[in-house]
Amino acid sequence: MAVGSKNELVNHPRLGASWEGFALEQVLIHLNLREEEAFFWAVHTGAELDLVFQRKGRLWGVEIKYKDAPTVSKSMRSAMTELKPAHLWVIFPGDDVYPLEKNITAVGMGHLKSEIKEETKWTLRH
Repeated sequence: MAVGSKNELVNHPRLGASWEGFALEQVLIHLNLREEEAFFWAVHTGAELDLVFQRKGRLWGVEIKYKDAPTVSKSMRSAMTELKPAHLWVIFPGDDVYPLEKNITAVGMGHLKSEIKEETKWTLRH
């Protein structure tokens, strides 16, 4: 199904999945993560996180949402309890950065690199 206008794009049933794939690719690039360092987390109760990775001996999480103002979901709370990541970022197509809860931050795509790199304070590989 071809998309011919912005309205068709915004209302397309696969927009969320397409955004998730694009955003995940951007996160992997900005964090310089290799394939073997990036994991999807899910449990039988239905909770999941789009990306879990380890740096400096700690786990970190990323959830991707196509929403104007994402909020904390049951899956995110479950991940925080089960995995105990140092921080969880919720990447969305906005231009803001704001705390959702302790150790959970909503990050607009434009702030992706500066926010996550600053928090994890690692040296990127070349």
